[in-house]
Amino acid sequence: MVALLQPEIGLTPSAAARVAAIAAKQGKPAILRLSVEGGGCSGFQYKFGFADRVEDGDEVAELDGVRLVVDSISLDLVRGANVDFVDNLGGAHFTVQNPNAASGCGCGTSFSV
Repeated sequence: MVALLQPEIGLTPSAAARVAAIAAKQGKPAILRLSVEGGGCSGFQYKFGFADRVEDGDEVAELDGVRLVVDSISLDLVRGANVDFVDNLGGAHFTVQNPNAASGCGCGTSFSV
């Protein structure tokens, strides 16, 4: 029996559906890039953007034809995380459920380790 490797990051069905809808509207590939930058109120902040392609060294998670990519440097800070899309009274946005975050801010876009 062969053990299948699990991706280092994950994408929820809600996030995959939202990425697919935005990509279709823009006529772009359904590739969402998550990166981590210094800054924000807690030390690090998440940055989302659409990518035209997967770069060498990217970690890739795929669900329903949608890809989530993370560069190798950011991966150290988000390994094991899941990207979700929520639409509630607080607004519609992508969120990161990051098991490495020791604390975060109220807006959910920055964290510390």
